[in-house]
Amino acid sequence: MGYSSSGGPAGAGPGRRSRQLALAGSSMLALWLYALYSCAGHCATAPAHERAAPPVAAVAVASSARLRARPELYYYDSASENNNNNNDNNAESDGEMERGASALSSLASGAGFRRLPQALIIGVKKGGTRALLEFLRVHPDVRAVGAEPHFFDRNYQNGLQWYRDLMPKTLEGQITMEKTPSYFVTREAPARIYAMSRDTKLIVVVRDPVTRAISDYTQTLSKKPDIPSFESLTFKNRTTGLIDTSWSAIQIGIYAKHLDNWLQYFPMRQILFVSGERLISDPAGELGRVQDFLGLKRIITDKHFYFNQTKGFPCLKKAEGSSKPHCLGKTKGRTHPNIDPEVVQRLRDFYRPFNMKFYQMTGHNFGWD
Repeated sequence: MGYSSSGGPAGAGPGRRSRQLALAGSSMLALWLYALYSCAGHCATAPAHERAAPPVAAVAVASSARLRARPELYYYDSASENNNNNNDNNAESDGEMERGASALSSLASGAGFRRLPQALIIGVKKGGTRALLEFLRVHPDVRAVGAEPHFFDRNYQNGLQWYRDLMPKTLEGQITMEKTPSYFVTREAPARIYAMSRDTKLIVVVRDPVTRAISDYTQTLSKKPDIPSFESLTFKNRTTGLIDTSWSAIQIGIYAKHLDNWLQYFPMRQILFVSGERLISDPAGELGRVQDFLGLKRIITDKHFYFNQTKGFPCLKKAEGSSKPHCLGKTKGRTHPNIDPEVVQRLRDFYRPFNMKFYQMTGHNFGWD
């Protein structure tokens, strides 16, 4: 018998190889059809979010009861978190450092979800909202956007996905927050927030409306030194004493009017009013109320604060992601201009009935009169 150059029998080359290739192809086709048939039954009955998600997201879906209940509030992102995720945790007692370090490690490795916020600081401008947010960010179970998104007043047309992408990643049990003080006076904001989630918790930092108006004017004056005097802007007619309620610095302080709008959509139990005055005189006490309202463990206490005599308000002994003391920037705590005492008194008389109504609505006397 002769042999081919490949070492096999001379007459067994092409024909035998063709049969072997045909047999192998048939086997592969059969396996592929079997796999397709097996998957079809499972895929047809699987929920839509499981069919679309990568395996790691599917595991997260299966393990998270909250995600199963409200999958539309979550967005999974497996990319590594930016370096600023290392600034996640400053808990110092009751074992929180250890738990916080674990959470930090998980976030840094890319775990977690971007979620729509469950709580919002909605007002008021010049009330102390920045201070409250910075204080809250010390808590290991609070993750918040630093800049004001202005989604529900200026950027609503961008859609919820755009809004969610602004949020930091959170782990199960952590709360996502943001603050935009102008929401409280934006007529469309309550309906828009309700459409996102009717369970959203709302926080409003309020302050003596007369002091708030002067602070508002002081901020504008620092940017536009040539604006008219506070006294001339306050009145439509100085002689008659008619207050100009169209001026935003005055209009914002009519808290009862704005609250009426919010109560069309949210019950009072979902709105917490924080005293801007007490946030200065007793920050730990007010933060205790906020932590209780958010369902958080009371971790932020007196030991986190010291009073800065120069600025005239409390500062953090250790801010988020830092071992150094931290006070709010130079734009906070500006010296107010001297205002004619008669104008101040007329403003107090103007706000008094609105304040009384606000006290009744909230069940709390803030002591502004």
